[in-house]
Amino acid sequence: MIEIVGPFYRVSESDFEMLIPQWEGHAPETAEEADATITFPDGSRRYATFMTLDVVRRIMDKNARTGESLGGRYFCCSDLIIIRDGGFESMVAAIRDLISSGGIEGACGLLAPLDEDEEKTDIQKEPR
Repeated sequence: MIEIVGPFYRVSESDFEMLIPQWEGHAPETAEEADATITFPDGSRRYATFMTLDVVRRIMDKNARTGESLGGRYFCCSDLIIIRDGGFESMVAAIRDLISSGGIEGACGLLAPLDEDEEKTDIQKEPR
């Protein structure tokens, strides 16, 4: 289920929840790139950046023009998951598979747990 909560999309699954910032021009059905915080039932959190091959190509082509990254000869991004097709469903499917295969730990960086004393944002207060 996808819902809008403040400036985020929240994708709720039984095994995890993803918060994805709303970016102008990036609809859930067609987004070719997104950053996501993935929260698990035990409260642990991981981070992922999703991109299609076309997005990676466009970045490398831009870097070839600007001279960045040795003139576009390489691309790097931490916690990157490359998806063949755009859309949140492709992103969710990748996370589902990474969880079931045990690959989530290698693919997505671990975030620090939320401090109990930390002031919660409206997103964190919203019921699921």
